[in-house]
Order: sequence, then C-alpha cells, then structure tokens
Amino acid sequence: MTRVILVTGCTTGGIGYALCEEFARQGCKVYATSRRVETIADFDDSSVQKLALDVTSDESVQSAINHVAEVEGKIDVVVNNAGLISAGPIVEQPIDYVKEVFDTNTYAILRVCKAVVPIMAKRHSGLIVNIGSVVGEISTPWNGIYCASKAAAQSISEVLSMECKPFNISVLHVAPGAVRSNISSNGASRFTLSPDTLYSDYLPNIMQRIHASQGPQSMPSEDFAKQVVSKALQKSPPRYLSIGGHAWLFYIFKWLPRGFVLYLMWKQYLRKE
Repeated sequence: MTRVILVTGCTTGGIGYALCEEFARQGCKVYATSRRVETIADFDDSSVQKLALDVTSDESVQSAINHVAEVEGKIDVVVNNAGLISAGPIVEQPIDYVKEVFDTNTYAILRVCKAVVPIMAKRHSGLIVNIGSVVGEISTPWNGIYCASKAAAQSISEVLSMECKPFNISVLHVAPGAVRSNISSNGASRFTLSPDTLYSDYLPNIMQRIHASQGPQSMPSEDFAKQVVSKALQKSPPRYLSIGGHAWLFYIFKWLPRGFVLYLMWKQYLRKE
C-alpha cells in the first residue's frame, strides 16, 4: 500500500525538497509544503503535490493536515523539517527574531503533532520525523538561539517517543551535521550587527559560523535524504539518527567533559582571518 508523506519546509534547494524527491523515488505519495508554494520548484515526479502550510499558524497547520487526511484517508509519515536561524551574539538578538525562530523550529513541531497524532492514533500507525541538529546537543557561539530551539526540539522528540507508544506511533529524531542547503544563505540575508554592538571585532567569526555547515565536508542534501528516508521507511524506524559532515565529531564530543568541549567550540570560532 502506498504510504502518504507530508514534509514541512520544502523550499527549493533545502533538505525538505530533497526529502520529498527521495520519498517519491521510493514509491510514496508526497505532500511538499511551504508557507508560500511558489518557493517550491516543480517536481519531476507527479506523485509529489505542493501544498500551502504555514508552520507558525495553528489554522494553516490544521487545515493542511485535515486536507491530506481527507483526500488520502491517512497520513503515514510527517516530517517536521521547517527551520530558521538567527545568527549573532545571543544577547543582541532582537526578541522578535528569537520568537520567530522558536515558532518555526520548536512550536511548529507541537502544532503539527497536535494535528496529526489523533489521525495516526485512529489507525494505530504512524511515524513522526523531527529534524533537529547536532548543535541542539553541543552548543556553538554566534548561533545560540538556533542551538536552543533545536535542543528543545530534541526534548520534544524524546517525550513524544514515549507518549506516542500506546498508539503505535514512532518518533525519529534526526540530528544533522553539516548538510548542503540554503539555510546559511537565508541566515546571512537576515543577519546584521546593531550599530552599538559589543561584538564588532568578532564579525569574521560570526560569518564563519553562519557558513560553517556549507563547507567542503558538508553532505549533499540528496545523500542525506536517501539515508533519512531509508530509516523512516523501515518496519521499525530508529529513535535517533545523526548523519552529515562532522556528525561523528559531535558524537565524540558528547562523551567528553562538557567544559572542555565548550572551550573547543569557543576557540573554533575565534580564528582570525
């Protein structure tokens, strides 16, 4: 039976778009969503449909989820992929930006799950995939709000995995390392230091951090999507997956003394050009 997939944050050039393509290659019916569907390029595979879904709106999320459930009669997999960064010194982040990041990266997971869990529970089957980040586990300077939002997302995934067990709903938390996407360019476009900043001497380091995930060690989004989709479509998906550039290094960091690791992170982003 064809599985029905819904993915959030599917703007062209991002991880979500690559996930949609790979799910379709595996024979799934896919709904690629974004706040504005015009940001999603057409897919070669007709089994992928574009759908407007604003993850920061309760009404939009509920409407989109209900639409898919009514048309398809089910939703097998939901991927909470929509993400946003707000780079810069944490104490100088505009509170409006902070709220926007948490709304997109964290609260959106709760919105989608509140809408889809009852649908999955009726069929006693389903999978929720939450895209977190390795920096949700090991914080880095100059992108602290993003780190915090992804740390919260991981906690949500862990609790969901326990509380959804009675309904046979699985939860897969994915913590990507460096993966090629458009998130850094989007982050750079909204970054600015305030005129009275305390951190003007650190601007090169901040820019280094913004583009860190797009270096030569980053994993192509297509390769990332293949591995995630392969795990998601298993009969018994894992609870946790971390892949991408430098993911192995962050795995090691989790076993080292926390203070030492934070020291390394600070030194990494103090290099002078």
